[in-house]
Order: sequence, then structure tokens, then C-alpha cells
Amino acid sequence: MEIRMAKISDIEAINAIYASARKFMVQNGNPNQWKNGYPTEDAILGDIMEKKLYLCEENGMPLAVFYYSEGPDPTYAVIEDGAWLNTRPYGVIHRIAVSDLARGRGISRICFDFALQRCGNLKIDTHRDNLPMQAALEKYGFLRCGTIHLLNGEERIAFQISADGYSLQINVSLADKNI
Repeated sequence: MEIRMAKISDIEAINAIYASARKFMVQNGNPNQWKNGYPTEDAILGDIMEKKLYLCEENGMPLAVFYYSEGPDPTYAVIEDGAWLNTRPYGVIHRIAVSDLARGRGISRICFDFALQRCGNLKIDTHRDNLPMQAALEKYGFLRCGTIHLLNGEERIAFQISADGYSLQINVSLADKNI
């Protein structure tokens, strides 16, 4: 598996992965998270130009796409019904999607590893109806921290993991007790 920065020449493959993810979301009770062709081609191009969009590939075949950035995310400035694990600098993953060809192979874990190794403190959010993503996040070790609102006002469940902090200590402790 290789993770690399996306290029403009990857747009067709990226659009196909996002279309597959939208279909999967609808089939799994989440028809409202990525509506109206989101993420749009303009958004994808912007992410590529900012050098924040990544592809996970195997033998040159794109299997997943995700946005990764370090630094403050304006939607994470206010959290309700909870609190972030810490106030240290963090990385953010947005718009992660896995191809139909790779679903169930642990590709999201590879993407999470990539991001966590770069910053050691990672935040992510998802729609309340996106149960498969919530399960993947919790399985990896992210802790549910509260609720955030996107810039358009939509609500999301916020998660965080810290490589040297509280979240990994809790998960190791739970694993030791076979919970």
C-alpha cells in the first residue's frame, strides 16, 4: 500500500471513489451526509491545489481518498456536549472514502495511521447517520468527544485520538480487560 498526494490527473479516479462512497452511504442509512454530488469537482481541485488530498493505492490502483491537513480547523473551534481530549496542535482528516474494490480490507486504518504518524494528535468528524464510519473510528481508537457544527451549520459527531495521550491509554486498558 502506498499513500501519495493526489494530482489533477487523478480526478476521474477520485470522482469514482467518492461516487461509490455516496452510494454506500445511501445503502447504509446515511443519505444526507454527502448530498448533491459532494464533494464537488471544484472542492476536489481545491484540495489538490492546496496539497491536502491524498490517495491510498495498491499496485497503482487508487483504493481510497482523503483530505489531511495540520493546523486549526475553524469547525473545531467550538465543541458542544463534551470536550476535546487536549488542546495540542492537531491534524484533521476530512472526506475519507474507500473504493468498493477495497471496502472491508482495513484501508481506512492505513489512512488513519498515515495521518496519526504525522501529527500524533488527530481530529475527525462524521454525520450521526454514518454508522460504518463511527464504527471504524471507534475500532481504531478514536474517542467520541462531543458535537461540532460545520460552517453551514450542520451538526457532526466529533472524534479525537492522541498517540501519546488519553485515548490510546483508555483503549489499551479496555483491551487488557477484554472489553
